[in-house]
Amino acid sequence: MSDEPTTARGAASYRRLLDAATSEFAAAGIAGARIDRVITAADSNKTQLYSYFGSKDGLFDAVFARAQREFTEGVRIEDDDLADWAVRLYDEYLRRPDLVRLVTWARLERRPRGSMADPEPDGQRVDDAKTERIRAAQKAGRVREGDPADIMAMVIAMSMAWSPVSNVYAAHPDEPDSVHEQRRTMLREWVRTAVAPR
Repeated sequence: MSDEPTTARGAASYRRLLDAATSEFAAAGIAGARIDRVITAADSNKTQLYSYFGSKDGLFDAVFARAQREFTEGVRIEDDDLADWAVRLYDEYLRRPDLVRLVTWARLERRPRGSMADPEPDGQRVDDAKTERIRAAQKAGRVREGDPADIMAMVIAMSMAWSPVSNVYAAHPDEPDSVHEQRRTMLREWVRTAVAPR
């Protein structure tokens, strides 16, 4: 990802391009996204876009990196409570379905196997903090044994049961609060059971 410009005007243009590209890639995927639609929505131009991001792929990489950071920083594992984390993920999917779609397009078009988390420049991965929290909970006897990355993957999968990429039912924010609360209760119970020490 390119560095954000240092001038206020440049930074604003950069963010508008990222915002417009987020919507475009979420709706159309990498192959279907059109740069012309991005620059029109961002009130920008191709020269500016390519000077910031280099290419359409570079633009997607910047959008995807920002989406990963937003999810990671916005929905952290607190107090080793994986059930609460799963419920907060459910709520985040309701709030930001575009981020779920971005990850899905990246999986379909870019990374059909392996981890979605690239190492950061310092060698860390965006998921390292989560797996460390799980590992600490395992050592304290609060979470079952097993690979922390696999446990994290299972909790995320359970939290996505009603997400925009569900093959059964995609929840939406305008459903009654009572319906969302039933799902949250069920999800919390299931995750607690799944991760409980054996």
